[in-house]
Amino acid sequence: MTACSPPSHFLPTSRAEIEALGWPQADIVFVSGDAYLDHPSFAAALLGRVLEAAGYRVAILAQPPWDSADPWRDLGAPRLFYAVSAGNMDSMINHYTANRKRRGEDAYSPGGRIGLRPDRATNVYAQRCREAFPGVPVVIGGVEASLRRIAHFDYWSETVRPSMLLSSKADLLGFGMGEETIVEIARRLDRGEAVRDLRDMRGVAYLLGSRDPLPAPEQPTIELEAFERVRGDKRAFANMTRTLHQETNPFNARRLTQWHGDRLLVVNPPRLPLDTEAMDRIYALPYTRRPHPGYREPIPAHTMIQDSITVMRGCFGGCTFCSITMHQGRVIQSRSEQSVLDEVRQVAQMPEFKGTISDLGGPTANMYRMRCTKPEVERVCRRLSCVHPTVCKLLGTDHAPTIGLMRKARAVPGVKRVNIQSGVRMDLAAQDDRYLEELAAHHVGGHLKVAPEHVSDKVLDLMKKPGAASFERFAERFAAASARVGKEQYLVPYFIASHPGSDLAAMIDLAVFLKRNGYKPDQVQDFIPAPFDVATAMYYTGL
Repeated sequence: MTACSPPSHFLPTSRAEIEALGWPQADIVFVSGDAYLDHPSFAAALLGRVLEAAGYRVAILAQPPWDSADPWRDLGAPRLFYAVSAGNMDSMINHYTANRKRRGEDAYSPGGRIGLRPDRATNVYAQRCREAFPGVPVVIGGVEASLRRIAHFDYWSETVRPSMLLSSKADLLGFGMGEETIVEIARRLDRGEAVRDLRDMRGVAYLLGSRDPLPAPEQPTIELEAFERVRGDKRAFANMTRTLHQETNPFNARRLTQWHGDRLLVVNPPRLPLDTEAMDRIYALPYTRRPHPGYREPIPAHTMIQDSITVMRGCFGGCTFCSITMHQGRVIQSRSEQSVLDEVRQVAQMPEFKGTISDLGGPTANMYRMRCTKPEVERVCRRLSCVHPTVCKLLGTDHAPTIGLMRKARAVPGVKRVNIQSGVRMDLAAQDDRYLEELAAHHVGGHLKVAPEHVSDKVLDLMKKPGAASFERFAERFAAASARVGKEQYLVPYFIASHPGSDLAAMIDLAVFLKRNGYKPDQVQDFIPAPFDVATAMYYTGL
């Protein structure tokens, strides 16, 4: 187990900062649509620190003006490659509401200012890299690129668009969580391999010309229907989406190919999940947990996450409207208890810490250390959700590790309170009164935010969410647990409107449910058709 390293310097963000470190140039330059916040919740900081720990010199070009390539030239060419990302969010979702109206705030920008990154930022940044230094390899990644790696429906233009590899003109696309991928890219390029030699890696996609041979695969290959076909045939698009989601288990996923005109897109199988030791090493790196000192305005996301602790990644829920499973994977990857507590101690010692850990979680609050109990079955499973339509009998759902971690985090000197802000998976929590009592007694400040999403069983089934009775059962159990610990506490439910299948009758059912139960929700979101989501295929195809 690796203890948290003390905070160190920030990664350089300008030519002057590079020279102050005595470097002739950076080995890798990250181009990011987010401000540079040196916290493990920000991808550029996390991957930058991972590369730094591997011995590489890393610089960050954060939210550069994109009307010319001058900011790229001013920073200087990287020795090995550019790593390009739109940031922690898809730039179009970051910029626009479900009604395609411009948002008023960007939480990942100083002062919350909107407009510090371009629309389709990955494309724009990659093209500027090419313009500034044509011979330097360009690798794109992050959520925006990951979820656009094959032909996809783009809600903002109401069209099916090709793989982002074509529009960005990048050499390589890394998808999913990229720590191992980016270190392997750096090491192999550093050894003198060409970027085209990296096509055997897991977790990458690339384009072949009409005369380039398709490398021999370790796994069988599935040819998806061509871009031109899925652009014009909605049933073909739906079939492509189904195949893509069936090939996401890293233990049995097959290589995918898709013709785009005379070019062949190749998508290799996903990377294998990280083990606990690897997760611990990543989160023990010397993050300062602060914005770069060059910013004069606060970054809203920093306020939200500065005292939060990530304990796991991945989600086996498989909700059809959510991209987390497609990006982080279905397998839960958990840190060790000691690693998490070391980070809690580090946060508690920071001078600005006020005594409250704002969150102890991840994509979901209560999936810590939950995994399939039969690895031999997990290796061949193609089920899209471990909990829908019912909880798989092979899924380990013990909350004891989560309860133990919560108790020990509360006991760290300097910590007055540990909040749970990540979403609670209600169907799992309702099975364990010990967890509910622990949550109610120590981690809820009167109101618990939950996400039933809807109350129509028809719509919930399309979402791959538990039925309405599951929410009502959880509400009863949570109220009872709160009463047992001497508290009167309430649920604040979150709902999605306009989801495929949610017709007028379904919304009337929702309105009646809210009135009958006295809920006055302030968290209702219109469905946004994000690339790759199964619900997006429903929206586009009507199937």
